[in-house]
Amino acid sequence: MRKLILIGLLLAITGVVSACGQDMPEKNDSRVETDSFVLIKGGTFLNTNSNYYGKSVKIPDFYMGKYEVTQQEWIELMGGNPSEFKSNKQPVEMVSWYDAIEYCNARSEKEGLTPYYKIDKNTIDPNNKSEHDTVKWIVTASTGANGYRLPTEAEWEYAAGGGQQSRNYTYSGSNNADDVAWYWRNAGDKWLSGTWNWPSIENNHNQTKLIGLKKPNELGLYDMSGNVREWCWNWYGDGSMDNASGSYRVVKGGGWIGDITNDEPAFRGKFEANGFGPDQGFRVVRGV
Repeated sequence: MRKLILIGLLLAITGVVSACGQDMPEKNDSRVETDSFVLIKGGTFLNTNSNYYGKSVKIPDFYMGKYEVTQQEWIELMGGNPSEFKSNKQPVEMVSWYDAIEYCNARSEKEGLTPYYKIDKNTIDPNNKSEHDTVKWIVTASTGANGYRLPTEAEWEYAAGGGQQSRNYTYSGSNNADDVAWYWRNAGDKWLSGTWNWPSIENNHNQTKLIGLKKPNELGLYDMSGNVREWCWNWYGDGSMDNASGSYRVVKGGGWIGDITNDEPAFRGKFEANGFGPDQGFRVVRGV
């Protein structure tokens, strides 16, 4: 089954190419950092490259992980390591959307926070329209809870685009993808030229990289334009924050397998919630 999902992932990417830390006190600074989180000051979208620019969407303040969740963080909390490329300081991958949801709740419980998600594993979610997702748990958000959660698509894109500090970069932190992103051309032994093809990527030993090696974006967030693709809360639909149903969940941020266009914050990826792959991970957020 895992091989079939991986094959499906690679085919989807080929098609594209061709066509949560300690309790944090509230602060007023526009760029407050802890050891592993950044306070994202809310507002409307200033980055003109965003899907939400010019729309009446206002993001509230929230905390976002400075890095993608690492394998070390996963192992310490969940036990075991599902990742294809093993290293404590590389992002955890080969995790489904459901895995990420369970991680958020487990981290909340460990740190004495109220879990953000209510999970019903015994009832099939009628809003999940996928023909291939055999899990289909009902996952409900508890909006008043202070625990860890996945970002909404709008939150993710707002933060990746620089928030209120945006400089209108094409990628998250630069107009040059190689400054800020790991993607199929630069994530292996040498920089690849030509067109995307899997044999070249495989022979080049492409894989995930240690977190934080590339430059951060305006807000101090790393790897938002690639290392692994990142799960978001939303159903894949019209881009709003409240799609009620769908067949796929949103993924953002490109990945070491993907093409450069996937690294743009506005790029909208999708993946079935039970899917997983060696370029599929996540980062967590919390409310303020």
